Amino acid sequence: MTTLLVRTGWLSPDALARQTGVHPDLIRRFVALGLLDPEPGQAGALHFRQRDVARVLRAQRLRAALGLNYASLGLVLDLLDRVAALEATQRHPARTRRRSDSP
Repeated sequence: MTTLLVRTGWLSPDALARQTGVHPDLIRRFVALGLLDPEPGQAGALHFRQRDVARVLRAQRLRAALGLNYASLGLVLDLLDRVAALEATQRHPARTRRRSDSP
């Protein structure tokens, strides 16, 4: 039996695949394309964060809704992340200034 949580809050590739409903090979493909950035673990095992579940699901929705290929998903996901960061800056300008003022 495969362990779902590798460490507290971390997922194995198989656990991530199960939680998102995709094949484990697709998770490996996302890593190869740079869509996911796992942490290396012992003996080369990959560990994923819980937020990677949302990223995989978002990539699958973009692929289904817009017909994007896997290579273009990286660009679209990066742009959406940048838009979200800019929106957060607009919502909370004082917090963003404090962070940028620190060394």
